[in-house]
Amino acid sequence: PSMSPLEQKIIRDFSASDFIVCTDLGLSSTANRKFNSVQGRGFVTTQSIKKLKGFLRDFCLEDDGWYLPGEKKTYKLGELDEEADYDKVFYKDRWMNEGNLEQHLIVTYSIKYRNYQHTIRERQIERAKKYVDSPASISRKKAADPKRFIEQGHCTADGEVANKVITSLNQVQIEEEAKYDGLYAVCTNLEYSVSDIIRINQKRWEIEECFRIMKTEFKARPVYLSRKDRITAHFTTCFTALVLYRILEKKLNEKYTCEKLIDTIRSMDMLIAPGEGYIPTYTRTDITDAL
Repeated sequence: PSMSPLEQKIIRDFSASDFIVCTDLGLSSTANRKFNSVQGRGFVTTQSIKKLKGFLRDFCLEDDGWYLPGEKKTYKLGELDEEADYDKVFYKDRWMNEGNLEQHLIVTYSIKYRNYQHTIRERQIERAKKYVDSPASISRKKAADPKRFIEQGHCTADGEVANKVITSLNQVQIEEEAKYDGLYAVCTNLEYSVSDIIRINQKRWEIEECFRIMKTEFKARPVYLSRKDRITAHFTTCFTALVLYRILEKKLNEKYTCEKLIDTIRSMDMLIAPGEGYIPTYTRTDITDAL
């Protein structure tokens, strides 16, 4: 509900004639989409594939009927080349009417994004296994909680109530989520080309990854500081580290994961020898050679 008042203030302050909102799932309610469908306003918003109607969800998950922007050739996801197609973004699209609002549904697929989501889920599964080993409490509060991969059995095979609760990994839930790896859907009311919409939105998951790197690798949060200048210095240091990492990632042609790169850099100790300079004391690998 705070979104439309903020938009009105921005439009008033900047005298904007055209106003396009690009937002994630948290702000993409039907009311906000309708608000941004009048008076020159437009929206490009994340769309949950899981929450689409059945026939639309099937459309998104179909293996064939995919395109590359600017091409007429169709592709099948199961026939893509892991290396040659790694950086390509494939798409399929159609118009739909949800809540009496005409929207252009665009679904993209990327092998790079698929690998990213797979890596995140594998970490969560590893955390879930720890809960299975010691299930003191498996109640969960958030959709991304690793405990969603855990199930508990309260009865025996013949249907009788069991005295002991059996805790295990929910393989059905894991396989269900894996179906959506690499897929990303957006809805828009703009009559732009698919290429333009993809260009607007394709960096969103990398922005999300930036926040994750800041919090996990660079320990941006929690902040154990109280003075404003020290808090500013803390976040400035973390942000500078992120910028340097992204430059390094590009120079290495994005061949290595963030975790591998940072772990390698942290282990690249050097010995300072008087008169000789710096002598490496780390084990040489393909990554250290690339660095």
